[in-house]
Amino acid sequence: MNVVLKQVTKSFGEMQVLQPLNLSIDSGAFTTLLGPSGCGKTTLLRMIAGLETPDSGEIWFGGECVFSSADGISMPVHKRMLGMVFQDFALWPHLTVYENVAFGLRARKLTARLQERVMDAISAVRLQGLEQRKPNQLSGGQQQRVAFARAIAVQPSLILFDEPLSALDALLREEMREELLQLVSARGLTAVYVTHDQLEAMSMSDQILVMQGGRLLQQGAPESIYGEPADPFVARFVGKSNWVEEGELMIRPEKLRWSGRPGDSLWKVRVRRISYAGDRYEVGLELEDGKQWTAYHDKRLRVGERMIVYAAPGDMHAIQSIREAITG
Repeated sequence: MNVVLKQVTKSFGEMQVLQPLNLSIDSGAFTTLLGPSGCGKTTLLRMIAGLETPDSGEIWFGGECVFSSADGISMPVHKRMLGMVFQDFALWPHLTVYENVAFGLRARKLTARLQERVMDAISAVRLQGLEQRKPNQLSGGQQQRVAFARAIAVQPSLILFDEPLSALDALLREEMREELLQLVSARGLTAVYVTHDQLEAMSMSDQILVMQGGRLLQQGAPESIYGEPADPFVARFVGKSNWVEEGELMIRPEKLRWSGRPGDSLWKVRVRRISYAGDRYEVGLELEDGKQWTAYHDKRLRVGERMIVYAAPGDMHAIQSIREAITG
């Protein structure tokens, strides 16, 4: 099921948290809303869910209008038939795993084949045998699986995730990313995922929507977001950026080389820091004009060492801001 938003806005008091927004989320795609805290991504997710009401605009699910300010349409949450997974899991502490998963089905009066649907969801997240445990008897990863199971038990076409892995440790978070992706893919769901974690967004998504200040700055595949940022904020927020010309021309650290080729541009640099990153060293550089850059090397360099770095002109990316793209 695809999701389309047309000229959607939202304010809280005098603060406009979402500028007029148009976007389309493809059916069956894993789409991530990426941006810093306060950029409007969670508000946008909650409006798709029906938990917040837009001030204006329209929201469509698969050709059906679920919200229209002009036509007075506002479909309630329980009729939108979507699943949602929250950051804090939102499990009922007094209910068992089974009853937590069944809760959404009972609330929507979807009690036909209840046990079959609950057990199917529990099996999908590999929690068989734990049906009678309470949430406080489960690990963090197991609690997250219960939240996933509850969301898919209602058999939604659309599932929404509000930073669902942020409470987990790094190793478990990586494991759960893979499980979540497999679960969404196996069930053919359209997923919208909110995070401020760039690695999560880049590794999981079919498309990423980068937001800042209530505006959508860029929408595209992870490769285009990283390799061809359309705005200086996108270039800085997604990955590391070295600015040849501030806000206009940049180069990614991995494009810098330590030996030259015909036609290369070059810069004289001083090594100011070295960080070991396992498969490589991250090298902090200072240029003659004082700019601070980052590069990578396979050997540990000496702090204070003076060197030259090179890059092909084609490896430098000219930023065209979103405003210029619209007005041009």
